[in-house]
Amino acid sequence: MTTTALKTGTLYGIGVGPGDPELITVKAFRLMKECPVIAYPKKRMGGKSYALEIVELYINTAEKNMLGLVFPMTKDQETLDREWSRTVAQCWEHLKEGRDIAFVTEGDPNLYSTFIHMARLVQELYPEVPVISVPGISSVLGAAARLGLPLADGDEQVAIVPARNDRQAMKKALEDHDAVVFIKVAKVLDLIIDLLEEMELVDKASVVMKVTSSDELIWRNVRELKGQELEYLTLMAVKK
Repeated sequence: MTTTALKTGTLYGIGVGPGDPELITVKAFRLMKECPVIAYPKKRMGGKSYALEIVELYINTAEKNMLGLVFPMTKDQETLDREWSRTVAQCWEHLKEGRDIAFVTEGDPNLYSTFIHMARLVQELYPEVPVISVPGISSVLGAAARLGLPLADGDEQVAIVPARNDRQAMKKALEDHDAVVFIKVAKVLDLIIDLLEEMELVDKASVVMKVTSSDELIWRNVRELKGQELEYLTLMAVKK
């Protein structure tokens, strides 16, 4: 007697770009139309998902299974393990029934994205599930376009660096590269500006928040941002 192997749905990680809905790829558009389940990061305390805001122009939520997934913002390993297991189990409920899931994520799914950990965990727990990523335009490239800033030419080197409270590490990144894009810069903005002043690079820096979106803000004089609180989706580009 032969048994038929379970045919699961496919998990797609779809990069939907930095904010402007017109920066979604044709492939991303097609898969969002075809997949019966649209998964998206959901804020626990309410508020709309940024990724969902980008794509809602293209999907009819009444015709889809809309799967809002809460991702834990903590470093407590026990909480992380519990919440991530719950999130993947929610996806498995659809995948095991053969339903494809389009998980939409701002930027690119393989660059500092929640999808990286989700894909890894799904492959670990349910190795029979096909996992496919669809590249998207990152905020880094969106910022370069909006600033009119060529990030690298010829033999120039560019670094994408998560900004953190480590002055020496941030200084080394600036010393070692022709261009540096600091992502998640809001939490250490004053430190980075002081460092740029010290290195005489402050006039080479620009800051962009929610790049390419309708809420985009650009600062070319970063000195005026000292002491200000900006949103999480803020980056700084420095080109020597």
